[in-house]
Amino acid sequence: MTAHFSIAIDGPAGAGKSTVARRVAAALNALYLDTGAMYRAVGLYMLRRGIPLDDAAQIAGNAPHAVVDVRYVDGAQRVYLCGEDVTRAIRENDVSAAASAVSAVPLVRELLVARQKEIAAQSSVVMDGRDIGTKVLPDAPVKVFLTAAAEVRARRRFLELQAKGQEVPYERLLEEIRQRDHNDATRAASPMVRAEDAVLLDSSDMTVDEVVDAIVGMARARMEARA
Repeated sequence: MTAHFSIAIDGPAGAGKSTVARRVAAALNALYLDTGAMYRAVGLYMLRRGIPLDDAAQIAGNAPHAVVDVRYVDGAQRVYLCGEDVTRAIRENDVSAAASAVSAVPLVRELLVARQKEIAAQSSVVMDGRDIGTKVLPDAPVKVFLTAAAEVRARRRFLELQAKGQEVPYERLLEEIRQRDHNDATRAASPMVRAEDAVLLDSSDMTVDEVVDAIVGMARARMEARA
């Protein structure tokens, strides 16, 4: 890839953004930054300290102490919280709701977005999240809004957790996804919205390979146009 070429992939929870973004980054020899993992780390910090997730003032007051760092080990992203590797811990199902809660707090977004911009300024990146194309990387030459039906996303999450030995009812996951969609789309701080120049990709009936190929194709075409 050419220097500092950015790809923004936004969309709702469970749309497959992380899997797709990781593979797109690998195909284009770029860094992959899972911004959602950063919010999950802050959410984990609040859960561990018993901070009420409906108390924005307490979350904001504790946010500066939740030091989140992203490092790359053998090309893979690892997430650290106050020096502890929490890459696996942030994937517990309860952390999802916590991530959604803390991401609605302006100060949390301000702190993490600043860090995300720093990373993007240093190298070519593929980022996924909720507001990458609108707030974090508004000038990214390739923007994608990746979505899928709520039922499809809940099913994917159900199978993912089941594979990890976690038994969570499908109906509960579907309700959680619908609630998170609502929260992400209606929050005051950087609500989830498709950027005007983002390409809409509905992955409900697409394989991961098809989605990756589509985005890589867009990126290569845009890079050729810029060359």
